[in-house]
Amino acid sequence: MKIYPLSIKDLTITTPTVLAPMAGFSDLPFRKICRKFNCGLVISELISSEGIIREANASLEYLTSDLSEQPVGAQIFGTDAARMAEVAINIEKLNRFSLIDINAGCPVPKLMKKGAGASLMKNPENIGKIISAVSDAVDLPVTLKTRIGLKDGFPLINEVANAVESNGGKALTIHGRYAENHHKGNADWELIAKIKEQLNIPVIGNGGINCAQDAIDMLKHTKVDAVMIGRAAIGNPWIFQEIFCKLNNLSFIHPNNEQRREIIIYHLNELINKFKNSCRRKNKNSNTYEISACRKFRPQMIKYLSGYQGVHKLSAKLDRVNNLKDVIEGIDFVLQHKIIQ
Repeated sequence: MKIYPLSIKDLTITTPTVLAPMAGFSDLPFRKICRKFNCGLVISELISSEGIIREANASLEYLTSDLSEQPVGAQIFGTDAARMAEVAINIEKLNRFSLIDINAGCPVPKLMKKGAGASLMKNPENIGKIISAVSDAVDLPVTLKTRIGLKDGFPLINEVANAVESNGGKALTIHGRYAENHHKGNADWELIAKIKEQLNIPVIGNGGINCAQDAIDMLKHTKVDAVMIGRAAIGNPWIFQEIFCKLNNLSFIHPNNEQRREIIIYHLNELINKFKNSCRRKNKNSNTYEISACRKFRPQMIKYLSGYQGVHKLSAKLDRVNNLKDVIEGIDFVLQHKIIQ
């Protein structure tokens, strides 16, 4: 199977894999690691357009980036076309991001009650207005991520896809499940394939990818231009390298304990530095950044160590593991197949 580079406007992505924008996971440290293992494109965590306009610290933090992760896209959510265009202009001025992605697929009730996220699918006309306004405001390519519909059996993806393409959108990512199903059930790859056949812009497939072979199967079956991977990458950034090897007929060797340990500790150190730098930007003389980083890292760490003897014992002790030294000690116990008492 020959996979051509994914081209989004002037942006060429040599490996057809994309890291999904996952709240709490797709931050700068994890994005850098995924790029290290041949992920073609990474996307930021979901960012509130209103938060950026208000200059809320929490929203501005999501816009941190560095050269080692490029190309990287910034994903924003909102409902007002003019205000989202204003946000896009501010993001472009940062000169950090390669594209701006509009979220029209997040099923979290907090967003949907505001008419954002997957709720945007109810109004394809407004989606078209947002795409048009943001595209006119910036030179960066504008893309959109959505789902096949809101409720089981009532797909809205045709209308949404047409609104994106006809209003200047440069690519469309489709999660093959309905919003009400979140991540449950099978993803509808057949419908993704139909939309891919209808559109002239690149289509990125998402949903139902649990391993590297699933990614290969989606590329073959749907003929999408790239695959987006979310939960399957948590604790397993090597999935991108495995996909790269499969596409290029190269052998892939799964990481041994030493290699796994190296990435886990690198990830945590990067997270600690991120929290430390955040405190500096806010002029806070806080000594709690290491605790905050370790707490945030807990779900990642459990995923990194999934399947190892002792990981459940370590999980039970995580409430008392709040510094780098203790975390490393716990990691080493698990990797050495020892059970935490």
